Amino acid sequence: MLRNALLAALATTAVSALALPGLAAADPVLGTPPPCVKVSDLAGADFDVKQCGVSDVDQFRAGLEGNGNAHCGPASLYNVLHFWGHEKKAPVGWLSTKVGALDPKDPADYTVVGNSIWRIGVDAKYDGGTNMTNLRTAWNIATQPARNAGWATATDWASTHTTDDWSGTLAKRLNQGPVQLVYGRYAPGPRAGSLERTGGHIVTVVSAKGSFDGNTVQLKLADPGRALDHGQDDYLYTQSAYESLDVTLERKTIVEHIAAKDDANTPADESLLPGTYRNVVRWELTGPRYVSTKTRQMVEGFNWFVMSPPVG
Repeated sequence: MLRNALLAALATTAVSALALPGLAAADPVLGTPPPCVKVSDLAGADFDVKQCGVSDVDQFRAGLEGNGNAHCGPASLYNVLHFWGHEKKAPVGWLSTKVGALDPKDPADYTVVGNSIWRIGVDAKYDGGTNMTNLRTAWNIATQPARNAGWATATDWASTHTTDDWSGTLAKRLNQGPVQLVYGRYAPGPRAGSLERTGGHIVTVVSAKGSFDGNTVQLKLADPGRALDHGQDDYLYTQSAYESLDVTLERKTIVEHIAAKDDANTPADESLLPGTYRNVVRWELTGPRYVSTKTRQMVEGFNWFVMSPPVG
């Protein structure tokens, strides 16, 4: 029933979205909180990159499973698509719904934006959450209309553990467009000094400042799970004010405990076996709105996205 209701709402609101007046060449007011000035400095030993026109949509919405509690992946990907639809005028979206025709801050567009987040979740095989690989698949689906119109698109993953100069790579990819970053919440593991992943969260990066081959980087995030009005009044039915949240990442090598998992195809319960340990590179995330006494927030990598319009 929920799926049918959402599909019906999507079909109804998509028609009204198409009737919106034409948009200007760039719409920073529809994205990153003003004032916003794009920065693109990759020269020398340091970098300073900032994108404008990135939305900051809320993941917590009535109509999504659990009121959107686990829809950070789809919501943060919507922020990326908003940038390409508004700033670069790419025809991204689904059927008659085009992201570039929607303003997440407009109450008239609230339902169709929420349905778009739901659609991204479906394409990313949402099952109580989404993973970064499937979110890239959802990107490919949402950008198919652009490829049909002659645009070129690309997307990939950059792991903190395997990518050389990970923060410098993030800055270079961010200079092409917003990236989607995931961090894990790590609690103390069975062995003293070890850490074990207990959950995670996905956000959109809008700016990065640091040094190439450095060990720290300053980021600003559009975080779909953090809003000043969270839990207040009708927050599940309205879009909160856009924010850019400040965080610091610091490079760490941690001992990670990976618990054993049961294999449903065998009679034994493999989850009773001892887990394994490994040394892995992560970037610890801290910030005024990211404080926890129970877990440490460790960035694991990011999805990057790039598009280019038809030539000629």
